[in-house]
Amino acid sequence: MPQSAYLKRVYEQVTQRDPDQKEFQQAVLEVLEGLDLMMSRHPEYEETGLIERFVEPERVITFRVPWVDDKGVVRVNRGYRVQFNSAIGPYKGGLRFHPTVNLSILKFLGFEQILKNSLTGLPIGGGKGGADFDPKGKSEGEVMRFCQSFMTELNRHIGQFVDVPAGDIGVGGREIGYLFGQYKLIRDSYDAAVLTGKGLDFGGSLVRTEATGYGLCYLTNEMLNCMKKDSFAGKSVIISGSGNVAIFATEKATQLGAKVIALSDSNGYIHDPKGINLDVVKEIKLKRRGRIKEYASEVPGSAYTEGFQGIWNIPCDIAMPCATQNEIDKAIAEKIVKNGAIAVAEGANMPSRPEAIEVFQKAGILFAPAKAANAGGVATSALEMSQNSMRYSWTFEEVDAKLKDIMINIFHNAYDAAEEYGVPGDLVAGANIAGFRKVASAMLSQGIV
Repeated sequence: MPQSAYLKRVYEQVTQRDPDQKEFQQAVLEVLEGLDLMMSRHPEYEETGLIERFVEPERVITFRVPWVDDKGVVRVNRGYRVQFNSAIGPYKGGLRFHPTVNLSILKFLGFEQILKNSLTGLPIGGGKGGADFDPKGKSEGEVMRFCQSFMTELNRHIGQFVDVPAGDIGVGGREIGYLFGQYKLIRDSYDAAVLTGKGLDFGGSLVRTEATGYGLCYLTNEMLNCMKKDSFAGKSVIISGSGNVAIFATEKATQLGAKVIALSDSNGYIHDPKGINLDVVKEIKLKRRGRIKEYASEVPGSAYTEGFQGIWNIPCDIAMPCATQNEIDKAIAEKIVKNGAIAVAEGANMPSRPEAIEVFQKAGILFAPAKAANAGGVATSALEMSQNSMRYSWTFEEVDAKLKDIMINIFHNAYDAAEEYGVPGDLVAGANIAGFRKVASAMLSQGIV
């Protein structure tokens, strides 16, 4: 809990106003605790009610999404867009299609997105959206019809200078293509920068698919270098998840000299002591849309175990949770510490519970929070917007170099802010402070809006 009476009051207002939104409350508390260090230097925040405005979305849109399945039965899902903060640019954040989607999760993601986007140094605000629709097990036609219905409502609330969605869990290149096609049909206009994560044939950017995983590794490597005079070279790595973030974090970590020995999905995990064969994983997950357990039957010497949280029983040097929010609790964090890890870097959004982060920090383990470590995806989305505006495409090497520079700068901005406010090495506080300062300055400059 923050020490500032003002921040305590703001947090109490959040819990009273949204008592059932536990994920959102968790995200707000974590940020306010980081901002606690700033309050004595900035009385204007309380005088202008800035923090009250900061924790409240500018706009929340909820709508029904009716669609017809392959049997001709009408289905109805609930769609959302949380337009949280536009102080430094148009709302920017992904769309998540998953049965667990609700307003609390999207508000937490949108709130985190404000600071994450600010940390990139690019002119993008924070937002998030999605639906409680599960693409898994659906036919191509069903996914297409759902996306078309979703965009039929969403299109009136977005635009390249208003709100620019991207993908997230359950929303990949296929879904973005269907969404963009429907937007173009309704608007009768080729506004390529209205969505990011598009295919390369119609305005997408090279490196976008790899960006979050690559960026996670670039920041982690810089953290290791700066804070321990170390690197990925020769390290054993565990990465939870097996989606785009996990796959391309595996690829980049391996390129940087590490050996990734385990991946997971929602059912269980694989352990390959020789090092994950990424070609097999890509075939299973990206081409066949299969389950990670198939790996064990195709790669001799590997093993599959039911229960995804068991992955953290395996000793490693570097832990990278890339699956979903709150997967690392106190007990798991203690296992990671006991097993000898020197660093934890978050690839998913808020995968570590507050008590887990406390365990890591007390143990002296390097810890890179999600809002800094997984910002590579949105950074490259913003680079895609830039290329769309220029009617131009950069090469893979050009985008990758820009991404690497952005991630290195994010680390140093967070690191330097932590030093400035008397908590050296605390990248949680540093990321919150560094991201918030820019947004706060813009909000104050624009008056009470």
